[in-house]
Amino acid sequence: MVDESSEESGLTVPERSEKPAPRKTFVLKRRSEVESGPTFRIRYADELNAAQLAVVERIEGPVLVVAGAGTGKTRTLIYRVARMIEMGIRPENILLLTFTRKASQEMLRRAAALVGTRAEQVQGGTFHSFANITLRKHGSALGYGSNFTILDQGDCEDVINLLRARMGFDAKGLRFPRKQTLASMISSSVNRLTPVEQIIDDDYPQYRKQTAEIEKVARGYQEYKRQHNLMDYDDLLINMSTLVEQSPELRERLAGLHRYIMVDEYQDTNKLQHEIIRMLGQKHGNVMAVGDDSQSIYSFRGANFRNIMDFPKAFPGTEVITLEENYRSTQPILDLTNEVLRSAIEKYEKHLFTRRTSGEPPVIISTADEQLQSQFIVQRVLELREEGIELNDIAVLFRSSFLSFDLEIELNKANIPYIKMGGFRFIETAHVKDLISYLRVIHNPKDVVSWNRVLLLLPGVGPRTAQRVLDEIAGDRLRLGPGSDELARRIGNDAIGDMFAMLTELQNDRLSVPEKVDRLVEYYRPIMQGKYDDYTKRLKDVEMFAEIAARYRSLNSFLADMALEPPTESVIGMEPGHEDEKLILSTIHSAKGLEYNTVFVIWALDGRFPSVYSASSLDAIEEERRLMYVATTRAKDRLIITYPTNIYDRESGMVLSKPSRFLDGIPEEIAERWVVSQE
Repeated sequence: MVDESSEESGLTVPERSEKPAPRKTFVLKRRSEVESGPTFRIRYADELNAAQLAVVERIEGPVLVVAGAGTGKTRTLIYRVARMIEMGIRPENILLLTFTRKASQEMLRRAAALVGTRAEQVQGGTFHSFANITLRKHGSALGYGSNFTILDQGDCEDVINLLRARMGFDAKGLRFPRKQTLASMISSSVNRLTPVEQIIDDDYPQYRKQTAEIEKVARGYQEYKRQHNLMDYDDLLINMSTLVEQSPELRERLAGLHRYIMVDEYQDTNKLQHEIIRMLGQKHGNVMAVGDDSQSIYSFRGANFRNIMDFPKAFPGTEVITLEENYRSTQPILDLTNEVLRSAIEKYEKHLFTRRTSGEPPVIISTADEQLQSQFIVQRVLELREEGIELNDIAVLFRSSFLSFDLEIELNKANIPYIKMGGFRFIETAHVKDLISYLRVIHNPKDVVSWNRVLLLLPGVGPRTAQRVLDEIAGDRLRLGPGSDELARRIGNDAIGDMFAMLTELQNDRLSVPEKVDRLVEYYRPIMQGKYDDYTKRLKDVEMFAEIAARYRSLNSFLADMALEPPTESVIGMEPGHEDEKLILSTIHSAKGLEYNTVFVIWALDGRFPSVYSASSLDAIEEERRLMYVATTRAKDRLIITYPTNIYDRESGMVLSKPSRFLDGIPEEIAERWVVSQE
């Protein structure tokens, strides 16, 4: 055989050998599926514990992650997103639902730091923002325009009050629920997927005789919103659920797009949210629910404990993975929290542990009365401050807001600065609601709720004048546009005409969102100055509003975000020169998800925690137990539980003297017990 390659190159084969030298062969092996799989840049086994790694590696099929308090569930979700991206799963095929948009943005930002910017292309957000995006595109199938307005809580109550008056249910001498109560009834009915009649029977038995009238208001409220292209927060979920249920084609399309679904804080979902996930995930089954059944404490908001407990039934073949290694608290604190849960009737079994094995044991403290409890906390806080613990790393937690009133008096006496979790949200302040209303009528001229608000801001305009203008708007005889200001002057007055001129100008599409807001603020400033005594303080919120608007190119997006994910705090009441360091006072519900070096849990007294109202319901008592678990797991290094004795409860006529039943049976080796006495 002749070596053809050698001939072509001009070389001769030595004649001394009749046979050519054997050629060396390089064999290409067929790559197995394992060998051809993705190469991971991240060493996941080095970054995660065994249980977290199991979560991250389980990509296909339904998974329930039972994540105990402080066990790193956020870190686990971040690494799971990163691994999916590294596996080649397209970001748009991943849907990450959280209970705040800030949470999803932070997760995706941290995932992007691990694997690059593709992680930020994952669709992440809240149930409500996901529904908002979907309904803007497909809401016409339900009769809604894409420019529908989202009503906040105050708007909902105003509409209900209007209907209540129209129907004659505001007559004096007639016992009928107020607008806030009616709004709560209707919202509970939607979130629990329960008829209004049943809600009244269960929660408002005093209004059973008015059931037919209340149902009439509820029906009128739904019709009014549809007629005026309005949705409230609950409508976003109910309409999303209806749309997905009634349109198999859309359901298939959404399920095909979102082939991998992750839901955080699943114990806080309501029935509607659970149904949306079930319908979207039933075909591919790639749904991961992450949560802690022992932190299910929001039933009053419609959260359904059964969702996380029955997840394996909704998704057959579910693998349950439990995260138990805690990275927050010392083992002595975890020993107490495990003991609190030990008597829970229904739960996923878990036992929290940590590598932080040493630390101070928790202390359960009895005081003779409420004032002594407050004085003890003040003295202990001052001692901790002298030991180098900053005030903002110390929290005093309580079951209900009123339980801190006496303590606040003692803190003021001792000149200890504090902040109490709660107060007005930014979006709920009157001046910000005014600005939002102006922009809403530009965006959705049918929004009579916002029209009514801005009309009543004007001098010389009362309810009758406002209603006359509203009737003209509703009849389509008065609309924003050239010449509308003159017609508005004839129907109302000069102030109304000036407002129509200003709003017509703002309708100009050539104006950017920041330009519209700047012109609006210039118009609104003298109105605000005439209406509010604390005008200068409110002006800071208006400035913040303008700064936020400057980030947006679309008025639709700006209004949607202000309704769904508004800034949390108003600057009203925040004076310059105050110390940055403040003691934290908070209800337990508001402290969920937070952590502090030292935690005081006060009023751990049977009748206060659990509250006397929960005693008749086993489900309510169990939720109170979970509330105690949430409170105690906020502490990193020091946990102090206090209760006063010999407290007379006026409503029940009982003297309360026993410590909380959730502390019963906790042995001395787990928690020390002290009695406070005065010198």
